[in-house]
Amino acid sequence: MMLKKLVLAGAISLMGSTAFAACSYENTTEIKMLSAGFEAWKAVTDSMAECGNFQAELDQEFRTKQPAAFEANPSLYHLGGVSNGTITPLLNAETIRPLDDLVAKYGQNLKPNQLIKIDGKIMAVAMMVNTQHLMYRSDILSDLGIAVPTSWDEVYAAAGKIKEAGVVDYPLGATMKSGWNLAQEYVNLLPGHGGAFFNDDNTSAVNSDAGVAALETMKAALAFTDPEVLVSDSTYVQQQFQQGKIAMANLWASRAGAMNDEAESQVVGKVAMAAAPTAMEGGAPATTLWWDGIVVAANITDEEADAAFRLAMEGLDKETVMANNDAAIWLIEGFTPGPLSEGAIATATANPAPPPYPSTTRMGLMHTVLGNEIPAFLTGERDAVATLAAIDEAYTTAAKEAGVLK
Repeated sequence: MMLKKLVLAGAISLMGSTAFAACSYENTTEIKMLSAGFEAWKAVTDSMAECGNFQAELDQEFRTKQPAAFEANPSLYHLGGVSNGTITPLLNAETIRPLDDLVAKYGQNLKPNQLIKIDGKIMAVAMMVNTQHLMYRSDILSDLGIAVPTSWDEVYAAAGKIKEAGVVDYPLGATMKSGWNLAQEYVNLLPGHGGAFFNDDNTSAVNSDAGVAALETMKAALAFTDPEVLVSDSTYVQQQFQQGKIAMANLWASRAGAMNDEAESQVVGKVAMAAAPTAMEGGAPATTLWWDGIVVAANITDEEADAAFRLAMEGLDKETVMANNDAAIWLIEGFTPGPLSEGAIATATANPAPPPYPSTTRMGLMHTVLGNEIPAFLTGERDAVATLAAIDEAYTTAAKEAGVLK
């Protein structure tokens, strides 16, 4: 499946508007779900909760909790919220079930591009597309006469001017929390600099000129960010924006709607969206394309699976989208693209386009290694060359243990 086509199909789906409707039936089976905690999942799970007997755990550490929780027998959760970057451990462990029969029974309103097929079987239902793209304070850039940056060089040049003006606490926010978030920044930048993660024989290919350039691009941000950036995840950056503390960030499109939440944001109407910055001239936006969606646990009864999937379809319906249009770039009928989705759409439709995040075992291993090894470079404990050597060594060990390398 081509993720770019998936993005476009969702982005141009234009429908009318109706009032939000309550649940169409009463759920009598206790259902539990574990997912991330951004606005789209809140919207979906709130809709599911209206049917009764439903408990959602929205946790940004879901990706580390899901594998063990779904491996339990019976599974600790009936439903999981996943992405193309987090579904792999569940697939490898065979702890989620094929959905073909349930889609046939309850999925009459699903679009073909929502059906995530692995080896010919539907293993997940996508609800939205996601990517990291440039969010910026349009008022600050306008006041200082700064054009919207299109490359990382331009981002840092703009950040220098903003820092000199002293109009915010920090010119930049960054999702560089040690571990998964920090690794994702490198995952964005290595292809953006023309590099590759793997050779044809599954060995690491990060130890390259592009690998060094990606690290140096990351480190350049530290001159403009909060000193606590190594504990900064998506929620941290979102709140920095909402509190008026930062002027720019390469942040997830799924966080855009929170900028205009009058209940918690001090910058309503002031944060605009643009394509993710490029890392080199003529290159693709330095980011990756994602989908988010729902899976059903394998280690539950067929009756529970039936009830769970039916309930999920209640959350992934047109009424949910129409009531929460700006919470995501929905793939569901009823979505109307607006200003908050402009950056993600521009990113996904760029030529050349950024790559989809690869849902593979070797990438899962590499992502973990990157999150473990890169902090030492950012803190000055190791230089770029030593850091890339450490990544190669750690990946090789992990890949051999996993049977990816002999």
